[in-house]
Amino acid sequence: MDRIRTFRRERASDYVRILLGTLLMAASTNFFYGPARMVPGGFTGLAIILRDVGTKALHLSLPLGIWNVLLNVPMILLSIRVRGWHFMRRTFLAALAFSFWLLLVPELELVPGEYFLTSVAGGCLMGAGLGLVFLGKATTGGTDTLAALIQKMLPHLNTAQIFPVLDGAVILLSVWIFGMEISLYAVISVILSGRIADGIIAGARNACVAYIISEKSEEISSQILQEMNRGVTMLEGTGKYTNSPRPVLFCAVSKKQAVVLRELVEEIDRNAFLILTDAHEVRGEGFLGYGHEEF
Repeated sequence: MDRIRTFRRERASDYVRILLGTLLMAASTNFFYGPARMVPGGFTGLAIILRDVGTKALHLSLPLGIWNVLLNVPMILLSIRVRGWHFMRRTFLAALAFSFWLLLVPELELVPGEYFLTSVAGGCLMGAGLGLVFLGKATTGGTDTLAALIQKMLPHLNTAQIFPVLDGAVILLSVWIFGMEISLYAVISVILSGRIADGIIAGARNACVAYIISEKSEEISSQILQEMNRGVTMLEGTGKYTNSPRPVLFCAVSKKQAVVLRELVEEIDRNAFLILTDAHEVRGEGFLGYGHEEF
């Protein structure tokens, strides 16, 4: 029952992150990108372009939220058919939530005529929103979903190679539609939002992995088990300089416990070899619950 409750809490937290993240993304779009006609790549940028072209050429004035739905829903439905509902349900939710917020948040030009401030403020808000959505184990569809579909058809390519090409194509299109100056500011914003999103994801990684090589490995492992209540695995290793067996202790701890672990090892064996590194994700008892669903 505890595992089920933990799983439900984590899933609810993920959905809250997705809703809050898409709200920030919509605020970024409607307060900065949309009014300034600044294209931040992806389907959001493509929606800004289509709205402008549709209004001028076809006298078809549709809000960004509708354009976002028209672009994303067919792509996600195709992805569900190719990859399955299990992998796409959170992305489907995030795309719909983003479109909903785009329709609900009013479009206001907060810094008219200030392209630099628009790119910085828009990039910060967009990056914060993206980071929260990624923490919720989702994406908002768009070019990353299209990249995954292309990768299915062209398996010799990976999504990391396809995604920048698609985003770059959208920004190049914006150069033709809106001009070079505003598009260069959009590039600054895209770089800034990517850095902020990465920083949010990295900051949420609250676990470290430790590798310890010591002559007193038994004593150290015993203290970790008793004092820190963390599991330890002893790996078989060989010191190649002496060609003698050297056991390696392996354990995962929270970032707060990393300081305690460092002091514990140093207190027992000052000559111990200790490696502490950030863990992208740790699942299991004491960390993420079992059965945590993928997006």
